Amino acid sequence: MGIFARLATLIKSNLNDLISKSEDPEKMLNQVVVDMANQLIEAKKQVAVAIADEKRLAKQAEQEATHAAEWERKAMLAIKAGDDNLAKEALARKKEHDQLAVTLKDQWQKQKAAVDQLKTALRMLNNKIEEAKRKKNVLIARKKRAEAQKAIQETMSGLQNASAFETFERMSTKIDQIEAEAEATSELAEQYSGDELAHKFGQLEVTAAAEDDLAALKRKMGMLPPEPPKETAPPAVRVAEAPAEKISQAEQDELTAAIAELEAEEQREQARMKR
Repeated sequence: MGIFARLATLIKSNLNDLISKSEDPEKMLNQVVVDMANQLIEAKKQVAVAIADEKRLAKQAEQEATHAAEWERKAMLAIKAGDDNLAKEALARKKEHDQLAVTLKDQWQKQKAAVDQLKTALRMLNNKIEEAKRKKNVLIARKKRAEAQKAIQETMSGLQNASAFETFERMSTKIDQIEAEAEATSELAEQYSGDELAHKFGQLEVTAAAEDDLAALKRKMGMLPPEPPKETAPPAVRVAEAPAEKISQAEQDELTAAIAELEAEEQREQARMKR
């Protein structure tokens, strides 16, 4: 029973205290569960031995009862044979076996009660170990969550540091200065490269377009008179076509002969294809 007392003390110990120790809580929790599993194996072996003893006592008590019944049968045979002295000796031996049977039966009953208690304790121990395993997983999850929260808080603390924001502000000012210098350099380049005039005309076109848009809106609202119609271009003067050049009689004859020759060639080609 000593092993059950040790296991009960081990399981009932507050596993949450491991979190506050310098050792790694996760490793310690895993080791505790391994130790409890090993102790459970040893407890099962002891319970198995107790069960074997209980069965052995039951078998011995049954054997003594069988021996007592056998000596009683022998005493009956002696009585039938007329030998009372032999019958008395057989009955004395029967009494010895009866007493042993009673003693062994009493021990067997006590052992059986102890075995039943051990089985109940073993089941409770197994349940507590399973509970400890589940609690171990919860504690490890809590530990990891606490570590993650701690890392986040440390990061946030670093971001809340005034020096970090000062660095951002300083870099922003520096970038503004670089942009201003770049714009100044571009303006100087336009002035000295002759592009300043093109730039002025570009600005003038933008301003004129804005003025035109404003005037159009005012006319739409009736604040300005409508825009006068645009002058249409005078109709284009149609140029008289030149009279076609007249063809001479000789050229007409040549053209007629060429057409006839082409028609004859076409007829010959069609006749050849039919053959």
